[in-house]
Amino acid sequence: MKKNLRYVAIAFVIFYLLTSPRAAAQVVNNAFDQLGNAGHSLSVFVSDLGT
Repeated sequence: MKKNLRYVAIAFVIFYLLTSPRAAAQVVNNAFDQLGNAGHSLSVFVSDLGT
């Protein structure tokens, strides 16, 4: 069951990339932006612990 779900998810991602590459690129860019924001927030938090 899990293996089939994994294949369905991979197929969906490939389908999404092929049908709307601009939207897929925007999703990836947003994900990296959010990771950057999270990293910055974490660094501010850790820095404030030391003061």
